[in-house]
Amino acid sequence: MKKIPVGISSCLIGQNVRFDGGHKRDAYITGSLAEFFEFHPFCPEVEIGLGTPRPTIHLIKAGMTVRCVGVKDPEMDVTDRLRDHAEKLKHLHANLCGYILKKGSPSCGMERVKVYETHQSHKDGVGIYAQEMMRLNPLLPVEEEGRMGDAGLRENFIQRVYVYYRWKEMLETGLTPSALTQFHARHKLIIMSHNDYRDMGQLLAGVTKTNIEQIAEQYISQLMITLKKVASRKNHVNVLQHIQGYLKKDLAPDDKAELCEIIERYRNGYIPLIVPITLLKHHFRKSPDPYIEDSYYMSPYPQELRLINQL
Repeated sequence: MKKIPVGISSCLIGQNVRFDGGHKRDAYITGSLAEFFEFHPFCPEVEIGLGTPRPTIHLIKAGMTVRCVGVKDPEMDVTDRLRDHAEKLKHLHANLCGYILKKGSPSCGMERVKVYETHQSHKDGVGIYAQEMMRLNPLLPVEEEGRMGDAGLRENFIQRVYVYYRWKEMLETGLTPSALTQFHARHKLIIMSHNDYRDMGQLLAGVTKTNIEQIAEQYISQLMITLKKVASRKNHVNVLQHIQGYLKKDLAPDDKAELCEIIERYRNGYIPLIVPITLLKHHFRKSPDPYIEDSYYMSPYPQELRLINQL
């Protein structure tokens, strides 16, 4: 598989674009993820002409609005320039399958950015550029480098990137009712690990050649919203037991008992998700099932990323 295009704050891949002339290179991003993602760096503060090094900026609340201004020179207001820059880059962002932002940045922070009001501050802001970029690209999977230290959030983001990548691939090959139905079938178990998939299945039940554009738009919007919720251990257990049902005629009693025990141990948090999935893969190699073989649930992304080893 070719590398997937992902946007990123330039400082995270080692570019010296920070206000102090430095960077915030992230070893996991430039190491493990760079093997699979083609990073497209953006630094809106530099790109709107603030330069490097540069005076620091921060978010302030003025009345009902939040503005991005200079710390030492409040007259330097770059709010509109940052929003306009996100609009200017919309055509480039449309080609991406994900975006990793810099935590806490008044331009690029995804959430919990410090906002100053009179003599107090509170962390409930969003970077001006990031906010506009996400508004213009509501389907795009977005995450902060700081939150990716959490195994569940990291896996969730990368899973969404791969799903969105496969969606775009499907659109390139041609959107048809059968292609859309097959896409859903291959992702049904992934959806099940996040939420109930039946509403999405019912949506596709009425798809025709005449309404497919509208149905597809509703489907991908609902799908990406659903996948933003981190899959719970309880939901994974439900999926694992559902998959086990496809082996009920093929498993010997001792194999069935072993598999039930492994799933129970995962339920109780004693082993990671990779263990029951590896055992299921072993059994399906001996007893193949076309539906399970086509499903992305047990292989949602390259195994080299080792994401489910910590879930």
